[in-house]
Amino acid sequence: MKIAVIGGGWAGLTAAWTLQQQGHAVALFEAARTLGGRARRIHSRSLNLAIDNGQHILLGAYTETQTVMRELGLDTSRLFHREPLSLQAADGTFGLRTLPLPTPLHLLGGVLAAHGLSLNERMSLITLTASLRLHGWKTTAGLSVGQWLEQGGQSPDVIRSFWQPLCLAALNTPISDACAQLFAHVLRDSLGGPKAATDVLIPRVDLSQLWPDELAHRLNQQTAEGAGLHLAHTVRKLSACTSAVTVDDSRFDAVMVAGNVPSTLRLLKQLEPVKGSQRYLDRLAGFGFLPIATITLKLEQPWQLPQPMLLLRDHPAKLQFGQWLFDRSAFARADPEATTSPAGNAATIQAEHLIHIVISDASALQTHDQSDVVAAVTAQVQAQTRRFGPMPHVTGHDVIVEKRATFAARPGLARPAVDSPWPRVWVAGDWTDTGYPGVLEGAVRSGRQAAAALLRSLA
Repeated sequence: MKIAVIGGGWAGLTAAWTLQQQGHAVALFEAARTLGGRARRIHSRSLNLAIDNGQHILLGAYTETQTVMRELGLDTSRLFHREPLSLQAADGTFGLRTLPLPTPLHLLGGVLAAHGLSLNERMSLITLTASLRLHGWKTTAGLSVGQWLEQGGQSPDVIRSFWQPLCLAALNTPISDACAQLFAHVLRDSLGGPKAATDVLIPRVDLSQLWPDELAHRLNQQTAEGAGLHLAHTVRKLSACTSAVTVDDSRFDAVMVAGNVPSTLRLLKQLEPVKGSQRYLDRLAGFGFLPIATITLKLEQPWQLPQPMLLLRDHPAKLQFGQWLFDRSAFARADPEATTSPAGNAATIQAEHLIHIVISDASALQTHDQSDVVAAVTAQVQAQTRRFGPMPHVTGHDVIVEKRATFAARPGLARPAVDSPWPRVWVAGDWTDTGYPGVLEGAVRSGRQAAAALLRSLA
């Protein structure tokens, strides 16, 4: 079959790869000039460097993403810096790391050995997690994470030090609004999974180089007419009937719409109404979105902090919004065998001078002048890392705000299936009903599910 995929984010890329593996001719349309969607390489004018449009991490539990990379012949051990889960506050007030023990003792021992919490607080954390496991990782319907934690007797210190950072990192939604059941799904696959599931995976290379670039090469090797990669191509028109679909002026056997929610809604609204289509469109219109900001600071020299990832204590009233600190000097240098050119070496060396500060749910940040925020966050990092010695001099910075980084993961949100009501039209995206929040693994899983549904229907 000749299949169009609209959108080159991680969901669309996964769908395209899965369909191509089954022998179908795939045409991938992407409005940007670089693949990856909200997780891609961009050029920073202020730093004159290629950087990501936001710092991302993965978990060992994100198995589908790693499977896709291995299918493409990529070595994940070289492309990721991998280490056991370690939540360490930059100011030293809290620390928890899993221990080299069999599961679940690795986590239990890590909580018991955590510093910054009282014994009662550590036991309450263990009790709540054990209760969630006992109940099959299911919470009461309609609960927010905040309500679930209150019912579980979690103290303000446990919430601030452990639960709140995890919830924001996983759902990008404040605990007062975040869906407890969706959070429980993440905990099930990470804390409730095998030992390796709790590992943290930090990309050593930029996000497009991680695997989208390799897939672009594979797509362009197709020989079928009309198949291949179409970058900088914004699809304007979509129509469908029982025998074919038309994307702009090209005819296909089927289409996978894998854009973000607003662009997907724009295209699907052009289709003729069918049974159930208005309800489907209403679900798309019901989404809200939250931003994520990443502040990148270029330092005079690599910092070489003892941890590649540290927790920051935010103080929004002081414009100190930083929540996570990433030091690239701790993980940017890849395996020497993976470096293929002098340009690649130079890029790696420059990356080692960068630190990234991540702000989840960055709504408040957007109401302030960026220069004021950068100054305040720089002072925040300097103050909270004082025990490691002075931070190297800052020689440049960049601020990236993804305004629709994720959907607001609130209780009761009705997420659409990958099967659309229209003939020969499927959708993919982290916002579909994957059971995961708006994370990279959710996008990959959606792409897999959508491709499988398409192939079943047209077999």
